Amino acid sequence: MTKIESELIRRWLNGWTVARSLSEAEPVESAGDGLRSKCDQPGREVEVFALRADEEPESLARLAAAVAAARQTTWLTVPTLRPGTVEAVVGAAGLELLHRSEWFMTTDLTEHPQHAPAAPYEREVRTEGPVTVVSLHDSSGDVAARGTIAVVGADAIADRIETDAAHRRRGLGRAMMSALAEAAVAQGARTGLLIASEEGQRLYSSLGWRYEAHVLIAGGRWFPPTGRTGSRRPIRPYARRTPADPPSEDARTYCDCLFRLCSGWPSISAAPARDHPQEGEACCRTGRAV
Repeated sequence: MTKIESELIRRWLNGWTVARSLSEAEPVESAGDGLRSKCDQPGREVEVFALRADEEPESLARLAAAVAAARQTTWLTVPTLRPGTVEAVVGAAGLELLHRSEWFMTTDLTEHPQHAPAAPYEREVRTEGPVTVVSLHDSSGDVAARGTIAVVGADAIADRIETDAAHRRRGLGRAMMSALAEAAVAQGARTGLLIASEEGQRLYSSLGWRYEAHVLIAGGRWFPPTGRTGSRRPIRPYARRTPADPPSEDARTYCDCLFRLCSGWPSISAAPARDHPQEGEACCRTGRAV
């Protein structure tokens, strides 16, 4: 295989927007180059998804140039079997690479292994329309792990799979994926799709999920609002800073906002220490599947 099929990317994106309650993605102006989703998140107002990066590198160059010129904070997500080429193209457009090691993965949900949560954890499954949310609760009733899956036709897209730091290495990831797969199959799904972070790839592989492509994510300059007037000036929350160059109050506020949005914790300081980002560094991942 020399490329990832654009139809597979479209199928994943259709389910991801349903899982996030987002509007349907729209074509980017250049015909067939990619799709554009309005996310309306701090630091991620728009996300552009490349459809033909491997078969036509020029299409990726056009998308990268458009993202670099965008006035809204925009991510460019690129599924590819040629990550080195993609990195060179987005770099030449002036974009900053945010994530380079994520995987696009698929599986046959009808053959998904089943694992029940061990005591004292209990499972809660809530389904509303095509979206199912699974929560695993500890003995005190607190959420120890959670995840979402959206069913679109015969596809099911897993999203926002996460386990609280205090409850890791107890098999909750396996139990979570088992519950999501079971719920999706009950709604008629057969094929599972997700984008896995580097941390989640070993778990999904052990459950039979197959690698389809790398996923690289790049972004342009960041312009969070500052001051009462809402004026904008660039900061780079993904760049490392030294003690001699501490993050500004604006950067700390913006970073905490991103962290609360993506992690569910009320603030960075309230989260377990092992989950703390370095101030001035990335404070959240893509929020897809950990």
